[in-house]
Amino acid sequence: MSLLLGMLMGLVLGLTGAGGSILAVPLLMLGLGWSFAEAAPVALMAVCAAAAFGTAFAWNVTYIRYRAAMLMAAAGALTAPLGLAAAGRMPGETLSLVFAGLLAVVALRLLLQAWRQPAEAAVVRAAVAGNGAEDNGPLCRLHPQTGRLMWTCPCALLISSIGAVTGFLSGLLGVGGGFVIVPALRAATPLSIHSAVATSLMAIALTSAAAVGSALLMGHGVPWRAALPFVGGALLGMVAGRRLAPGLAGPALQAGFAATMLLASAVMAAHALG
Repeated sequence: MSLLLGMLMGLVLGLTGAGGSILAVPLLMLGLGWSFAEAAPVALMAVCAAAAFGTAFAWNVTYIRYRAAMLMAAAGALTAPLGLAAAGRMPGETLSLVFAGLLAVVALRLLLQAWRQPAEAAVVRAAVAGNGAEDNGPLCRLHPQTGRLMWTCPCALLISSIGAVTGFLSGLLGVGGGFVIVPALRAATPLSIHSAVATSLMAIALTSAAAVGSALLMGHGVPWRAALPFVGGALLGMVAGRRLAPGLAGPALQAGFAATMLLASAVMAAHALG
């Protein structure tokens, strides 16, 4: 069962690239009857594997801003244990409600993006492509000759802050945080959507790995017999989704995915309150 659930998550991620990994926790909770504490570490493992796969693919076809990704990951590695500690002090029902609220917020944002920015809805994390052309950003700027980000103090502080928020959410809720990184990079840097997505993949892979390591060091148990098939299924589903994405990805598919997220949010909230 965990293999099938992992394949479903990977397929959604490969098709939409719109935060499909955020469905890992509700899939494990609703599909296997796990508690939030049991589902979150396994979800993080799947997120890490899927992001690493996407990074490996994106490395050859688009420009990853690896310095920005590593800075975000370093900040996230510091805050992920704080998120884990906070999660350990919160009741499972409360965590489920917080997650359900986050799921609803992300779903609404995706619906708005599908409506207002249909071109960006066709960009999937499993199949990043493009020339990495940049638009003007408000804070972080590109060097006019080298094309690299100019690392001023405000820019470095902003990038590290994005990573810190992402790491805390990874530890607290078992999510990758692409829904934070991509819009934040787009708003505060000159990066194109393709470059922002590719950079987020590397940051998510490193941050999730740090969060999983912190969870293991803090004594969080992982049901390996179910975790490994789930992670393997996620990778298989992602490969299939990436192959299908060019013909299917777009605003209509993203809107349908967002509706599914809203439904999952409602079910999680009902279970937590019931």
